[in-house]
Amino acid sequence: MRPISLILGGIALVVLAKAGATVLEMPQLQSASGGALISAAQAAEEGAPTPEPVICEAPEELLASIRRERELLEAQKDRSAERSAEQDLTSETLEIERQRLADLKQELEGLLERVEAAHTADVDRLVSLYRNMKPKEAANIMNDLDIEVTVMVMGTMDERDAAPILASLDPVRARAISQIILERSKLPGDQRLDDIKL
Repeated sequence: MRPISLILGGIALVVLAKAGATVLEMPQLQSASGGALISAAQAAEEGAPTPEPVICEAPEELLASIRRERELLEAQKDRSAERSAEQDLTSETLEIERQRLADLKQELEGLLERVEAAHTADVDRLVSLYRNMKPKEAANIMNDLDIEVTVMVMGTMDERDAAPILASLDPVRARAISQIILERSKLPGDQRLDDIKL
């Protein structure tokens, strides 16, 4: 139960007790004939003076307690409003950051797509150049070319075009390229690329 409810319940009990005591202490009027008691309403009808009602005043401690409780409630209300404002600000900041990150992600994806497209176009152009060469000429160039570029070109090239070039390559290099192309399709942990001789 909340303290304010207890305080209000206590005040109500004090008021009822005072009212009950006042009713019991009311001057009882006796009638002249039989000595019987008459009520205040009967006394008023007969012209007798009615007693003034007694007003119960709450003790100072109870009022001070109520004031303290109100102050505490106001302080809690203020703290709750501050917390709510802080949460709203944090939520708004998070939403702004989320939107900024989404924009950055979209921009980065666009850049990656452009880079991938440019890379694919470059590889396709290179493959087309080697495909249009005579196999022996292409093999002479690829014998001195970086192994990664050679594997990329040979792996992208159509088998019908790559076979004559591969046959014209230096045998050690042709074996290395064949092994790299084969190992490339395996998972990284399963690849055996350390024993390749160039």
